[in-house]
Amino acid sequence: MANVVRAALVQATWTGDTESMVAKHEEHARAAARQGAKVIGFQEVFNAPYFCQVQEPEHYRWAEPVPDGPTVRRMQDLARETGMVLVVPVFEVEQSGFYYNTAAVIDADGTYLGKYRKHHIPQVKGFWEKYYFKPGNLGWPVFDTRVGRIGVYICYDRHFPEGWRQLGLNGAQLVYNPSATHRGLSAYLWQLEQPAAAVANEYFVAAINRIGQEEYGDNDFYGTSYFVDPRGQFVGEAASDKSEELLVRDLDFGLIDEVRQQWAFYRDRRPDAYEGLVQP
Repeated sequence: MANVVRAALVQATWTGDTESMVAKHEEHARAAARQGAKVIGFQEVFNAPYFCQVQEPEHYRWAEPVPDGPTVRRMQDLARETGMVLVVPVFEVEQSGFYYNTAAVIDADGTYLGKYRKHHIPQVKGFWEKYYFKPGNLGWPVFDTRVGRIGVYICYDRHFPEGWRQLGLNGAQLVYNPSATHRGLSAYLWQLEQPAAAVANEYFVAAINRIGQEEYGDNDFYGTSYFVDPRGQFVGEAASDKSEELLVRDLDFGLIDEVRQQWAFYRDRRPDAYEGLVQP
């Protein structure tokens, strides 16, 4: 396995319907593949609007099974076509009344590897997610893919360091963080938290934000998606804060071992002293 992995992410504007939104992402993936990318991740609930700006039962219509729903099956075909690993965030229905904010991970040959379900569910103005989603119950899986060990942490999760750490302990080399966050709420944290998590846990992070305004609320999604390395440094420039963009960057996974040997954070952990962290 090569140490340098060419990775991609997409920040996209909402098109108005699922079919054209999925088709748009397929074209971005093909463009990334033409540039030599071997892994790509999409934004939170990529095939739908960010409907959590309102609390209306009509929006349950965006949910589908994972992996047996139409979007994940289509993404499996796309993975086979492009030879890329795909991180695919969707609104999942497991059974009646059981809904999750989920990301499927698909290997480069189209094999469905598994899914991550968002653990931390916000319920504040413009982000009424508890109306729709149950908290995730699948732990913090890390998936062995053709390009390396990939983890996922979704949007609001990023404010909680425990999951970042568990992904590191589970062996993640790259964590995709698909999000939907707007300018007025916590924009100043956007370029602070994920680099800090990359440093603390000594792996790469792909931070993806939606872009633009959508019909269900006033949230102004500001993009500025980026890749950050285990030293907390941006890999190239961040994406635009105003327009849709495909970002492709080379990630040197050899830097992970270098940083872990130099900074030795995992060596110096004190799990024996941390029992108070998990007390309710």
